[in-house]
Amino acid sequence: MARVRTFGVVGLVLAAAVTAGCSGATSGSGSSSGSGAASTGGTSGGSGSSPAPTESNPPGDIPDNQAFVAYQPSGGAFTAFTVKVPEGWARTSQGGTTVFTDKLNRVQISATAASTTPTTGSVTRQVVPQLRVQVPKFTSPKVSTVTRKAGTAVLLTYQGDSARDQVTGKVVRDAFERYAFYRQGHEVDLTLSGPVNADNVDPWRIVSDSLAWK
Repeated sequence: MARVRTFGVVGLVLAAAVTAGCSGATSGSGSSSGSGAASTGGTSGGSGSSPAPTESNPPGDIPDNQAFVAYQPSGGAFTAFTVKVPEGWARTSQGGTTVFTDKLNRVQISATAASTTPTTGSVTRQVVPQLRVQVPKFTSPKVSTVTRKAGTAVLLTYQGDSARDQVTGKVVRDAFERYAFYRQGHEVDLTLSGPVNADNVDPWRIVSDSLAWK
């Protein structure tokens, strides 16, 4: 009988040790989790003067099977051109500017009378200062010339914050491509925008390469 009691005491001691070990591990894990949550909270908080954060996996990719249709303005100062735009996107027009939007992406087409051909110098001196005022957190302007099927265009790339979403209140960091085309006293500006890091290189090339003079 004495031997049985000894085994029973040993068993109780072992059980107590195991319980204490598990309790310590659980406490340590909880402390680590709390520290991680505090770190995440600190990262998500941003200064009101800082640009919107760039998303690592932006939901702004235009699908590979997106269809494009030709658009020709029916009014305004100049209508003698066509350009392909994504089919099915929402359309709004005001004056000589038409905008097509879908989710986080945007195509803006503006046509105006112009007495001179746009150059990298004129875009740098005139357009960039205007955009600094109009586009929230405007940064990283780069001006160059590119060749498209319609001829030479002045390309201005830059970044800026999107308008605040009316439903979610979210602001997205956008990348912009602005192409200035010119012919016979008229200028057509194509501005293509979507989230930074979105894979829209091919769709934007389709649009910018599709402009055709009539």
